[in-house]
Order: sequence, then structure tokens, then C-alpha cells
Amino acid sequence: MATAKAKITKKSSPKKISKPAASKPAAKSVVGTSTISAHPVKDFFSRKHDSSENILTIFKNPRIIGAILGEVIGTMILTMILLTLGLYNPLYLIFGILAITVGVFALSGAHLNPAITVGMMASRRVSAIRGTLYIIAQILGAWFGLLIVNAFHLTGGESAAALPQITAVDGSMFWAITMVEFIGAIIIGFFFARALIYKRSAFTFGAVVAGGVFIAILIAIVVTSNYLMLQDAFVLNPAVAIMYQILPSEAANFGTLLGEIGKALTTYAIFPMIGATVGFYLSDLASTLSGEKVSA
Repeated sequence: MATAKAKITKKSSPKKISKPAASKPAAKSVVGTSTISAHPVKDFFSRKHDSSENILTIFKNPRIIGAILGEVIGTMILTMILLTLGLYNPLYLIFGILAITVGVFALSGAHLNPAITVGMMASRRVSAIRGTLYIIAQILGAWFGLLIVNAFHLTGGESAAALPQITAVDGSMFWAITMVEFIGAIIIGFFFARALIYKRSAFTFGAVVAGGVFIAILIAIVVTSNYLMLQDAFVLNPAVAIMYQILPSEAANFGTLLGEIGKALTTYAIFPMIGATVGFYLSDLASTLSGEKVSA
């Protein structure tokens, strides 16, 4: 008798497919529109510009040529405004600075001032080579502005341009005027660093920068006119200051001439650059302490 082997079929239990646990996004704390950084000290001292940018690579990007032209043209127009209107018309200047800043912002970031560029370099927002090229462009732009203003004066029949000259920084007034330049540069540097938060809007950026320059000029006017009893004693822009004939061309002897040149550069170039750097670091320190990410 044949026996049939029973076939036992086992029902396979359905396999449970385990879904991968969804990774939770890292929590972000927000102050206003800025994300709080998890490493504020690292952000404070970190490099914020392209690390690959150096003297061998910078000219491979054609945008650097546009940036340099932007600094030349912007500083040229700014110099023409300052040499014709002077610094004692801050209400006119604020609109001029706003227009120039908005006009060239997309090209170079609208530094238009060697003190600002030094502050950007010191806070590691731009590379040393880019900053150096910007400063050269700003001095060239200021010189072109002086040439244009002089040309109009000469065309009008004048033998020489009646350009404003800076009050000589002698005696006790040396440190007083130097401090005016230093404090004014701190204000301008601080406002420029704060404006970088709004760099997606050229108009807002320009408004903050122009407002900072306006405040610095207003304070400088009050201090020099009411307390120091001086006129035309500040510039707040090293490139334009040279066009204001701050550098003496004659003296009793060569040593005296070098000393006078050194004093002029200390007041109108070195201390403004240091002041703008202090302004940038004050802005970065405030951002770090408030939990705001430092803007590049």
C-alpha cells in the first residue's frame, strides 16, 4: 500500500519592513532672521573669504576686473562730490553715498575707502591680494576725481583749482584731530560690518552704510567746529585725504619734511585704518555675544 507523504506547507509570516528612523533636523535657534552659530568663537576668528584666492588664481576670475573698476569709478565719483561740496554738507552727502554704494555694490561690495578695506582684511572677509588691489583702485579713483575737478577749474579760466585744504595738524591739535578721525572710522567700520547682514538688498545695505557715514561726519563736524574751533580738519577716507593735499611738499629740511609727512599719514591714514578695524571687531563681538552668526 502506497503511502502518500503529506506535504506540510508552512505559511510564511510576512516580514516586517522597518522604516528607517527619520533623522531629526538639528535644532536651530533664531534671533531675528539670523541663525545662532553653534561655534561662535570659531566663527569670530574664521576665514570668511575664498581660501583658494591668491595672487596666482585671482585674475583667473574675470569678476575681479569688474570689482576693481567698480572701486575706481565709485571712489572717483565720491572724491568729486567731496571736493566740490565739501564735508560740511552731510545731508547732500548721505544721498550721494547711498547712490554710489548701491550703484557699485554688485561689482565690488562698495568699499570706496581704504580704511573699510583694511577692516575687511583684518576681519578675514577679503583676501590680502584682493584688499591690496582694492586700495590701489581707490587711490587711483580718488586721483581721477581730482583730475576731473581740476580740469573743470582750469577750463573755467582759473589758474589753479580752489580745492579745500586740511588744517595743519600741529601742536596740541595733532592728537585731537587724530582722535576725531579714529572715532569716526570706528563708527563707519561698525556700520559697514552691520550692513553686511543686509547684503542681499543693495538699497538696504547702502542705506545702513550711508547712515553710518552721516553719523560719523555729523559728530566730526560738531567736535571740530564747536570744541576745537577748526574748519576742514577731517576727511574720514585715506584715499580722498591725499587729494585734500594733506601731504606737505616743502619744509625747512628733509628730516622735517619726512616728519610732517609721517604726522599727516598717522592722522589721516593709519589711525582711520586702525579705527575701522576696531569697528569691524566691535560688530563681530556684538554679534557673537548676542548669538548672531558673524556676517561675511
